[in-house]
Amino acid sequence: MGEPVTPLRVGMVGAGKISGQYLATLARLGNVRLTAVTDLDPFRAKEAAAAAGAEAVGDLEGLLARDDVDAVLNLTIPAVHAQVALAATAAGKHVYGEKPLAATREEATAVLAAARRAGVRVGCAPDTVLGTGTQTGRKAMDDGLIGTPVAATAFMATPGPEAWHPDPEFYYRPGGGPLLDMGPYYISALVHLLGPVAKVTGAASAPRTEREIGDGPRAGQRFAVEVDTHVTGVLHHASGALSTLLMSFDIHAAHLPRIEVHGTEGSLSLPDPNTFDGPVQLWSVRSPGWQSLPVSAGHEHAGRGIGLADLADALAAGRPHLASAELAEHVLDVMLTLLDAAREGRSLTVTTTCERPAPVG
Repeated sequence: MGEPVTPLRVGMVGAGKISGQYLATLARLGNVRLTAVTDLDPFRAKEAAAAAGAEAVGDLEGLLARDDVDAVLNLTIPAVHAQVALAATAAGKHVYGEKPLAATREEATAVLAAARRAGVRVGCAPDTVLGTGTQTGRKAMDDGLIGTPVAATAFMATPGPEAWHPDPEFYYRPGGGPLLDMGPYYISALVHLLGPVAKVTGAASAPRTEREIGDGPRAGQRFAVEVDTHVTGVLHHASGALSTLLMSFDIHAAHLPRIEVHGTEGSLSLPDPNTFDGPVQLWSVRSPGWQSLPVSAGHEHAGRGIGLADLADALAAGRPHLASAELAEHVLDVMLTLLDAAREGRSLTVTTTCERPAPVG
């Protein structure tokens, strides 16, 4: 038998809606252990802590001062992602956060610089790209089943989260919108598949100035829209491939595929990158007709938090972690540059780059 695994001790900041999915995953992982929880709402913190066998803490400062917190799981709203990450790195804690990494390029750069100075790791969602859906598609592509990749499409067409989310305002404030909210899933998948993006062209609009909450105790209340809610563009990958992207909170129904990659010898259809698994289909000139591929790579039965578990494994093994801040910084830069290109009506160069992440075996 090998040496017993020493779990990475985790303090969770933010116990909102998404935290339930993380708690479910962390509960079944042997290499991470939730020890503390804090939230602006003390009741939510106590409820989450009780469910995980952890301790509720009054505030962020108190959580960061604990000796039994090695890493911070940052599940706060996007506007304060960088603030929490900077506080955590200053306290010598590793950080794994929800996407996006930060609300601005400057904040993202500051987080990475602070982590380097402190000698700690920073990881960032999405980790859905580590599941069997994206990774099986990637392996098929890397095995040459579609020849040389030349193009991809990525479509997220929804009417917006206010129909189901009880507190949806943050989706429509700076740091939100369909691109910054959902774009990380799609663009991270595209970078895993096709590599970093060198240039972007885009267009964007905000057809409605107000939205109405459709669920929960505040149903019927209206709130202002402060960001673009329909964004489309073309991503010019450094590899030469072109990806067509559409992210919208203004489409009630569509038959658009989630992600497809097209090559000189065929095409791949991949599942929703906001999920970990799902069918991967291949159409090949050698065998025309769509065929489902067996699972061949990626974490099976994964859930939100598998990226944090990979970070824990990477720390123990001394290797890079896959859901890295460098990838997240590049994805954020791609999205912000796309919005800049939409406003300016021209193509713009993406100033950051990153390595194409290693595959999951």
